[in-house]
Amino acid sequence: MTAYWISLYREITDEAKLAAYAQLAGPAIEGAGGTFLARGLPEETYEAGEATRSVLISFESVDAARAAHDSPAYQAALAALDGGAVRDLRIVPGV
Repeated sequence: MTAYWISLYREITDEAKLAAYAQLAGPAIEGAGGTFLARGLPEETYEAGEATRSVLISFESVDAARAAHDSPAYQAALAALDGGAVRDLRIVPGV
């Protein structure tokens, strides 16, 4: 069953660290089978929505998404981020 990795950036505290993270994270996620479906600021927000950077990535399964997150390549990206952003990251199974 497809799974989705959803990242919401509540605050970006260091643009340089975020850029270093992005250089490593994209290839790590794609190399682990992830496909970027959406990324950027929202065009519209409703209800309690916040105008924060959002990223949506699909994987073939929850296990594949979890393995991508826990991989050495993605962990290196997280080390580069090193507090450069406050994020809400979740993996959600598809329906």
